[in-house]
Amino acid sequence: MKKILIINAHQFYEGFAEGKLTKTLVDTMKKEFEVKGHEVKQTNIEKGYEVGEEVEKHQWADFIIVQAPVYWFGAPWIYKKYIDEVFTTGLVQQSLIIDDGRTRKDPNKQYGTGGKMQGKAFMMSVTWNAPTEAFGNKDQILFEGKTVHDVFVADTAVYKFCGAEILPTFSCHDVLKNADVENDLKRIKEHIKTI
Repeated sequence: MKKILIINAHQFYEGFAEGKLTKTLVDTMKKEFEVKGHEVKQTNIEKGYEVGEEVEKHQWADFIIVQAPVYWFGAPWIYKKYIDEVFTTGLVQQSLIIDDGRTRKDPNKQYGTGGKMQGKAFMMSVTWNAPTEAFGNKDQILFEGKTVHDVFVADTAVYKFCGAEILPTFSCHDVLKNADVENDLKRIKEHIKTI
């Protein structure tokens, strides 16, 4: 049995982003994990959280998944606030990370090796309007060949900095103009089978 933490990072915008797809994906993942006998805890950032409890959830979990819509090419700002609060507390407590890994005696030691989350894994799952074709193609103007995983390096780097393994990002594309929710749900089930 594995311990899974699913973080819902949706931010509500009336008439534009009500969170239905995010909730459906979170519920689908939770159900799939529970059917396999895994224990699941959840956080819905928008509904509020207690920072100390979130640090404890991160210590408890084997796998952490963030489900977020993409707003202006990143996760909603409430997710950044959550990360700042949880990981700063985890640093102060020295429960998620001790430091950046270097010391004054050995400043050449590898930066990003002071984490305490070894043995844990992290995955981003995102929904956005960008079509699949916008990624991995050097001829595309906006992302210039970058993958979805490349676009979210700032989000995944936090967990890698703390020692967690980074799993491939899951992405639902074209959700406003050409949604395929049925296929997206099949794909998320397949994507998380290895967890």
